[in-house]
Amino acid sequence: MIDRRQHERTSTSIRVEMTHPSFGTIVGFTQDISDGGARVLVENQPRPPIGTIVMVRFKKMVGPINDEPVRMRVMHQLRNTLGLMFD
Repeated sequence: MIDRRQHERTSTSIRVEMTHPSFGTIVGFTQDISDGGARVLVENQPRPPIGTIVMVRFKKMVGPINDEPVRMRVMHQLRNTLGLMFD
């Protein structure tokens, strides 16, 4: 299998809030993150279809990492994991 990643990934767990008008807010946690996107673990919640644009806010224990949500696209799904790419 060829690794086509363009950005180095960092393993970390950050709270992720994904919003979309059709499903509201989904909460998950990053498994890793890079300059290109993030792999997010989502449990017991519906997962948006591949290609969906979601507005994402990353949060630490004491507040948001980004004040304004960023656009990300759902690139893939595998079980309870979503691959998100910055749009």
